[in-house]
Amino acid sequence: MSISSRSRVLILALALASPLFLSACAGDPKDTYVERPVDQLYNEGMDDLNSGDYDAAAKAFDEVDRQHPYSVWATKAQLMTAYAQYQRNKFDEAIISLDRFIQLHPSHKDVAYAYYLKALCYYEQIADVQRDQKVTQEALKGLEDVVTRFPNSKYARDAKLKADLARDHLAGKEMSVGRYYEQQKMYLAAINRFRYVVDNYQTTSHVPEALYRLVECYEILGMDGEAKKTAAVLGYNYPGSHWYGDAYALAMGKHRPDMPRLGDGWFDWL
Repeated sequence: MSISSRSRVLILALALASPLFLSACAGDPKDTYVERPVDQLYNEGMDDLNSGDYDAAAKAFDEVDRQHPYSVWATKAQLMTAYAQYQRNKFDEAIISLDRFIQLHPSHKDVAYAYYLKALCYYEQIADVQRDQKVTQEALKGLEDVVTRFPNSKYARDAKLKADLARDHLAGKEMSVGRYYEQQKMYLAAINRFRYVVDNYQTTSHVPEALYRLVECYEILGMDGEAKKTAAVLGYNYPGSHWYGDAYALAMGKHRPDMPRLGDGWFDWL
C-alpha cells in the first residue's frame, strides 16, 4: 500500500473510530509509533525536500498528516507530500494526494496550486505524437481548468501557455494519422483528420499544413471546387506560408515535379 493510501486509510479511521476502538488498537505493535512534535516533523520534511531527498520528504510530510491530522500543519503537509511525489516522478501518487487535498479543502488558499500541480503531473508525462495521447488530453483538461477556475492566479498564465502546447501536440497527433491515411490512399479518412485539425485546433501551428493536405486530397479525388475553396481559405489566413504557394499550384492543376504528394507515396518533407 502506498504512503498516500496508508495516510488516507488512517485519516478515515481516526475520523470514524470511537475512543474505545482507538484504545483497543493502541496495544497492537503494528499501530504503535512514537509521536513527535508537529513542527519537528514538518521541518524534517522541508530539510529533506531542500536536500533533494524527495522520498524521505514525502514520508515525513505524510507522517505529519498521520500523527497530527487536525493541525494546520497537516493541511500544509498534504500539499507538500504531493509536491515531493511530483518531484520524484511518482505522478499517479501525486494525483491521488492532490485529489484528496482538493476534496478536503476546496476553499483553501492554495487550492489553485493543487489544481495546477495536478495538471503538471499529466503534462510531464506527455509522449511523442506516435503514442496514445490520453495523458495529453488529461493535461489539457487540467490546464484549462486552472485558467477557467483561477484566471487571476499566478498559475493561470503558465497554465495557458502549457495548454497551447498540449493543444498543438494533440493537433500533431491528428496530422500524423492523417498523413498515414493519405499515404495509404485512404483519402476520405485523411480528409476527416485534416478537417478535424482545422475545425478544432485553429490556433495551432498545424493548420496551414492541414489546409494544404485537404487541397491535395481534394485534387486527387477530382474535387476541384473544394480544392480551390480550401486553397483560398489558406491564402486568406496564411498568405505568407509556403503551404499556400503549393496549395495554389495544386488547385490550379499546376503540380510541380518537386512538390511532395503523400497520396503518391511521398513522405512528409518537414
